[in-house]
Amino acid sequence: MRGEEIDEDAPIFAIAVAAELSAMHPQTLRQYDRLGLVVPARTQGGSRRYSTRHVEQLREVARLSSEGMSLPAIARILELEEDVRTLRRQVRELESRVRAEVQNRPGARVFAAGTAGAVITLRHGKRVRRATDIVLWRPED
Repeated sequence: MRGEEIDEDAPIFAIAVAAELSAMHPQTLRQYDRLGLVVPARTQGGSRRYSTRHVEQLREVARLSSEGMSLPAIARILELEEDVRTLRRQVRELESRVRAEVQNRPGARVFAAGTAGAVITLRHGKRVRRATDIVLWRPED
């Protein structure tokens, strides 16, 4: 499997395996699913399938719970962690798109907003008229 990334979200573990990997009882996993705390994927037959990310979440729930945190607080933390993961993925995608755009526009180095709000592409060496244009983005060299 060299050179391939492991899909952390692939639903591969049955509940018994996920329970063992997270050091929890299967009934606890069922309860967390009912509460919406850690919700696994389902097979066509309705069986729960956990991913490695789910197992990590279960371990995190156990750790936070042992430190005295309530389940609603833990649910909020997991929700915020998911939001952060989603935002980081979006940032990576946007950075990739910006890099591609910069590569497709040789010589375009600075973007500015004109007085009417239009985006203006400035060539290397062109000065920005400070009274009328505002520099919005300058790529790193």
